[in-house]
Amino acid sequence: MKETSLVFKPFEKSFHCHFSRPMASPATTTLLPSRSHLSIRPNCSSKPYNSSRFFSSNLRYRCSSTRMALASPSSSTAPSPPSSSSSKPFLSSLKGINWKDVWSLNSWVVRDYYRLVGAVNSLEPQIQRLSDEQLREKTSEFRSRLSQGETLADIQAEAFAVVREAARRKLGMLHFDVQIIGGAVLHDGCIAEMKTGEGKTLVSTLAAYLNALTGNGVHVVTVNDYLAQRDAEWMGRVHRFLGLSVGLIQGGMPSDERRQNYNCDITYTNNSELGFDYLRNNLSRSKDELVMRWPRPFHFAIVDEVDSVLIDEGRNPLLISGEDRADAARYPVAAKVAELLFNGVHYNVDLKQHSVDLTEEGVALAEMILETNDLWDENDPWARFVTNAIKAKEFYKRDVQYIVRNGKALIINELTGRVEEKRRWSDGIHQAVEAKEGLKIQADSVVVAQITYQSLFKLYPKLSGMTGTAKTEEKEFLKMFKMPVIEVPTNLSNIRQDLPIQAFATARGKWEYVRAEVESMSQLGRPVLVGTTSVENSEYLSDLLRARSVPHNVLNARPKYAAREAEIIAQAGRKHAITISTNMAGRGTDIILGGNPKMLARGILEDNVLPFLTKELLNTETEGVSLSLKALSKIKLEPSSLALLAKSSLMGAHIVATKKHIFILFY
Repeated sequence: MKETSLVFKPFEKSFHCHFSRPMASPATTTLLPSRSHLSIRPNCSSKPYNSSRFFSSNLRYRCSSTRMALASPSSSTAPSPPSSSSSKPFLSSLKGINWKDVWSLNSWVVRDYYRLVGAVNSLEPQIQRLSDEQLREKTSEFRSRLSQGETLADIQAEAFAVVREAARRKLGMLHFDVQIIGGAVLHDGCIAEMKTGEGKTLVSTLAAYLNALTGNGVHVVTVNDYLAQRDAEWMGRVHRFLGLSVGLIQGGMPSDERRQNYNCDITYTNNSELGFDYLRNNLSRSKDELVMRWPRPFHFAIVDEVDSVLIDEGRNPLLISGEDRADAARYPVAAKVAELLFNGVHYNVDLKQHSVDLTEEGVALAEMILETNDLWDENDPWARFVTNAIKAKEFYKRDVQYIVRNGKALIINELTGRVEEKRRWSDGIHQAVEAKEGLKIQADSVVVAQITYQSLFKLYPKLSGMTGTAKTEEKEFLKMFKMPVIEVPTNLSNIRQDLPIQAFATARGKWEYVRAEVESMSQLGRPVLVGTTSVENSEYLSDLLRARSVPHNVLNARPKYAAREAEIIAQAGRKHAITISTNMAGRGTDIILGGNPKMLARGILEDNVLPFLTKELLNTETEGVSLSLKALSKIKLEPSSLALLAKSSLMGAHIVATKKHIFILFY
């Protein structure tokens, strides 16, 4: 036998493969690779389900049991080299082989993860026999084993089996085999690319629970407050059932509450809140002002929609600023000057560079209006203010880049479609926008602390992420974070049809086509979701549909729509439903075909039952709070209770209230 070693470096890290083959003469020409015998396993010895070894520091792999049969011409049983007449059957036999899969490293890594899946499945009958209390006690058992020297790899399969059973009991959801693989990928500090609808939220419970057993805290990071709250309430039921504490960080939360939530075993938050809390921690002057764990606030993070956070918004700085009121009065004056200047005459716009250049005519007119001899005079500088005013006029459009609410210009994140109240444009741009809109000028800002998302998440000793679109940024993830992207297979084959892109000569023609298509699909009973790029576009399409009396819902950054976000998304999948949305209904949104029955039941409750309750008991006061509202705020309804009360509200003839009881009468 002859040993041949090859070293592959697809990710700038070595993968070591050994091929064993019999000696052959130089005349050998027939090469028969055997796909069924090719496997990759880590270059170390450990238990079959220990997946954490896959991406160790050297990432060395060994291809073993790989046989390439090279026939010898001298052998009586060896076939002769194929002739032109006999080569066709041989080539035909190779057509069924997907060579891309054969040589894809991802396929072999995923195949090896199935050993973990097998271990988890083998434990399922044993775990299912446990009572709720025994299942909850597993958490204490795991922590005890870790304190005695075992590693997370040693308890991984059993911990995953426990989480799987807890999800079945509390959520009625069972992790599929591919979701077990996704959880292992996250635990290994990699990026799990999972297609839309494959249950990434449920997958995160596996890695979050396992790593929370160390007691150092796990952060599950989403892209907005809505998703953080949804996941904390939804997936938090699994963790709380197993005895872990679950925290939630939301905008506007006081420091004491933040401190308490960051000290939980698992904390759900969004990326901006996490970044600003870190900056505030570093500006704190005493331990009493700290909100995050200290001295090690970061341990392990699972980032949802990781490509959006680390790539699309990765270089956007988070800023904490101080105030500088020295030049606030100049912005309204510069805004008036900008109104008198015209593009192509007084200034030129460079859309690519996002810059403007004043022409000689523009400089002369501005100096005449401002009664100054030099716009760039160090003692009386006007050039920056005039330039910013022109940028605000040309580049920053209302209801596209920002909205005006309560006398403030609030930035709309173009990637998420959401208002970011804590963000302000720097270098005087935000003040120029406020002056353009005639708003009160907020003070110029002086940057006190700043950090980008990429720098923030590099502070985690262990980082993982999940998304449906990571493969295109794989090289960036490897270069900046040393995080491989693993494509997790789908549970079922994808039957979605992707239609070709259509181009239109005019915007009006495009929107008329969209309107007609939406009406047509809705009449067939299909739920329709229309994604738009701005508040302005969403409301334009809404006006077209309203003019034809077509019922629909709108979801964008305006308060009257954003407040109903959960309700709108919950019913966007109902028959005939039409939903027009910005990117708010993009990443992380779960739209169920047929609608969400629990939210429908809750809506019926609120529309039919609760008005009766509040009407009958409105005058009964307890410490200044109406008894009905106080009681209803504390009611926690299970799905079965929701269904029963919703049914009651539909069947009930009327509700009779006494001093002590409320009766729903049926007939």
